[in-house]
Amino acid sequence: VPAALLGSALLRRPAALGAAAARCAPARDSHGPPRQGHGTSKAASLHWTGERAVSVLLLGLLPAAYLCPGPAVDYSLAAALTLHGHWGLGQVITDYVHGDVPIKVANTGLYILSALTFAGLCHFNYQDVGICKAVAMLWSL
Repeated sequence: VPAALLGSALLRRPAALGAAAARCAPARDSHGPPRQGHGTSKAASLHWTGERAVSVLLLGLLPAAYLCPGPAVDYSLAAALTLHGHWGLGQVITDYVHGDVPIKVANTGLYILSALTFAGLCHFNYQDVGICKAVAMLWSL
């Protein structure tokens, strides 16, 4: 959030917390240019909007899967679920993986996992009963 919107008084840290933080962690330059791999605030805003759009799409696809199951809904679910999971696991990597090499390895693994997930769901839709029918069969047990 830009400092102009919050005001400088809200951004000041109490003296005790500032001293404790200075002893525990190295200083970070949050006002410098973005580091490699980090997008601009415009890109982050578009990404956030895309995440919300996929979440809303999933909310609409769930009733559609029940009311009118078919290949279009199956493949839409495959794409939306894969993208939703990819972005969610990407946030886990952002939060918990540190260092350039581990981040690159984790992101590569994430892309491979997401591609295999999407390919597996598409294969399941094409060669088997599909996601909608499979969930209906599970509910009928």
